[in-house]
Amino acid sequence: MTHPFIHPTAVVAHGADLAPDVRVGPFAIIDGAVTLGAGCVVRAHAHIMGPLTAGENNDFGSHCVIGDRPQHLAYKSEVTELVIGDGNTFREHVTIHRGMPGTRGTIVGDGNYLMVGTHIGHDCRVGNQAILVNGAMLGGHGEVGDRALLSGNAGIHQFCRVGRLALVRSQAIMTMDTPPFWIVGGENQAVGVNVVGMRRAGVPAPEIQAVRKAFRIIYRGGRMLSLAVAQVEAELGAHPAIRELVAFIRSAKRGIPGAHRMLDSDSQAA
Repeated sequence: MTHPFIHPTAVVAHGADLAPDVRVGPFAIIDGAVTLGAGCVVRAHAHIMGPLTAGENNDFGSHCVIGDRPQHLAYKSEVTELVIGDGNTFREHVTIHRGMPGTRGTIVGDGNYLMVGTHIGHDCRVGNQAILVNGAMLGGHGEVGDRALLSGNAGIHQFCRVGRLALVRSQAIMTMDTPPFWIVGGENQAVGVNVVGMRRAGVPAPEIQAVRKAFRIIYRGGRMLSLAVAQVEAELGAHPAIRELVAFIRSAKRGIPGAHRMLDSDSQAA
């Protein structure tokens, strides 16, 4: 029977449940009820705290802190959790906090890449294959859709959503919801459509063209948002991407970047 490789300087709690091929590096700490699936690697000085359940092939980088208490004044040491899927990479100094009481906790899906110093707050939902570039921050209860990209030092306000295949530019400040496929930047500024990201994800060309037309209707048609969205639905609603876009906008509790905040024309928005 094989056993996890645990460096002699590492500290692993007796209650931790590690798959037989897990590797724990020098001075790493695994504290509390932590479950790590097959193929996980915990690198030097990483600190993993439970309750936490992680699937297979996750890579926890040096000095990351995963599963610590939520940064919330109402938190009183209750037992809450963090759930992580498969194949995620958490680079150096990444921080992820578990949830608040009475919630489903913080959930991270599969295949995400979190670069140096990124942060995911309590009760967040991160989908699959998202990328958070160095210093990107997601406030409590935030959501990031599949294959979204948060560029360096982007800040997403608590309770805000970033839709599937959206791109948030470097140093952006978002206090509104970012619709799927959009590019946003600055402070709540709609910039264009993430054409490159959609192509890389295999989105068919007719869907991409429909989204680009929807962007023009919403931001260049001169109509109030509700009427523009109705026009988009009437003219382009046969496309699955448009149905996803319309549903997201109509469910946005924090609103979306409006035409009055849009930058000048962008090469990818046409």
